[in-house]
Amino acid sequence: MSASAPEPDAATPRAGAIAALEMRGISKTFPGVRALSNVSLQAYPGEVLALMGENGAGKSTLMKILSGAYRADPGGTIAVNGQPVSIDGPQAAKSAGISIIYQELALAPNLSVAENIYLGNELSHAGQLDRKAMAEACRPILERLGTPFGPNTLVGSLSIAEQQLVEIARALHAKSRILVLDEPTTALSARETDRLFALVRQLRNEGIALIYISHRMAEIYELADRVTVLRDGSCVGTLEREELSADAIVRLMVGRELSSFYTKTHDAEAVLGPVVLEVDGITDGARVKPCSFALHRGEVLGVAGLVGAGRTELARLIFGADRRAGGSIKLEGKPIAPRTPKQALDAGIAYLTEDRKGLGLFLDMSCGSNINVGVIDRDAAAGGRLNLQRARERAMGAFQAFRVRAASPLVQVGSLSGGNQQKVLLARLLETGPKVLILDEPTRGVDVGAKSEIYRIIDELASKGLGVLMISSDLPEIVGICDRVLVMREGSIAGEVGGTTGVPVTQENVMVHAAGLAA
Repeated sequence: MSASAPEPDAATPRAGAIAALEMRGISKTFPGVRALSNVSLQAYPGEVLALMGENGAGKSTLMKILSGAYRADPGGTIAVNGQPVSIDGPQAAKSAGISIIYQELALAPNLSVAENIYLGNELSHAGQLDRKAMAEACRPILERLGTPFGPNTLVGSLSIAEQQLVEIARALHAKSRILVLDEPTTALSARETDRLFALVRQLRNEGIALIYISHRMAEIYELADRVTVLRDGSCVGTLEREELSADAIVRLMVGRELSSFYTKTHDAEAVLGPVVLEVDGITDGARVKPCSFALHRGEVLGVAGLVGAGRTELARLIFGADRRAGGSIKLEGKPIAPRTPKQALDAGIAYLTEDRKGLGLFLDMSCGSNINVGVIDRDAAAGGRLNLQRARERAMGAFQAFRVRAASPLVQVGSLSGGNQQKVLLARLLETGPKVLILDEPTRGVDVGAKSEIYRIIDELASKGLGVLMISSDLPEIVGICDRVLVMREGSIAGEVGGTTGVPVTQENVMVHAAGLAA
């Protein structure tokens, strides 16, 4: 499965050009960990250089060195427009014309747009802030970016996309010629993303060198002139635009072909086995119309559909998170009627929410505590004390089984990458011994390598006879690992593919039902 890149919007003039930024032989060692090893990259004026790699590959460390937040180990060099520079702090990076816009925007919401742009370099007159002068000086930059707000607008009243424009305006006001965008579309809508892409092209055409960090392949095809890939702290290759493909990028990022990306070794004939979950006419009386289906042991049953089709709402009804207005549920042939998530868990149904940070994990607690929190009652010893040794052994066993990348279960779960957080959440759910596992967007916000690991885990669970109901908006994912797929549309199950239907599980067949074209 290979996706080729579209033609670039503008040719990148690199022949004989001096790199706007050249990092050569950059290494960084933390106590006991070598985060970067001899990394080099070049970014040229008027190009978009995509920087890719799994979480933990070294992208953030490299950019923190570029921003002056970290000091590199001795031996490496950084040059801007062919001239060596010493970046020993954030101010040195700013003086060199380098600006980085992180996912977590660094703005003061109680100040105006102009005050944020001038933050730290305010204009004053007669000992007082000259807000009028700052506003007038910012106006041309805001007009250049086509912002829908003015310099006196309070930043706290702006959307995330508009606040991002303030950050870019601040970088341009500082005369930055090297701009790093770190996962800039994470919190943006499709329309806001399109506007950002147009702005990135505009800045590229103005001769600015852009480094674009993203794990979203579609964005890379849309914008990148070249792609540099990091893996395990080293630079493993740079691809020119004409070389871009899903196969090439994945091979560099995870060290293997895309053909081995989706893991599906469990017996697909398991769909003919006994039914573990039977849903009959379940509805909330509003968004979810009466839905019926059966899930078999050892089956990965996908739930696909367009945004707003009712997939998550259906899962929440089954899990008891929302109240049912009608219908019935049977687990292993016995009626159950969970009215709360705890009742569903006690019955044998576990649910992995799509919002792992807001609804799934206790981010300020350790990984071990998160893994054990659902079964802590098992560790009660005589006298009401907890058997902490048993809890530690359980957490360590989960760490090894799920290949969680962290120093130990004592590490705070909020400090882990998205993929490792998801593994910890999965480990917690499976410690409850469920008979049915509902997964709602299990790979959202995780990198390519972590996705592959999660697919392996799902496959192993199905092989052991667990019934898995998987909701996903990623059609290649649905096709790659599901045995059968229910397709929802406008709150109803509009169709089914795979299994005994005789209709193969393909993206086209799923979309026929999702878009209402089956008739």
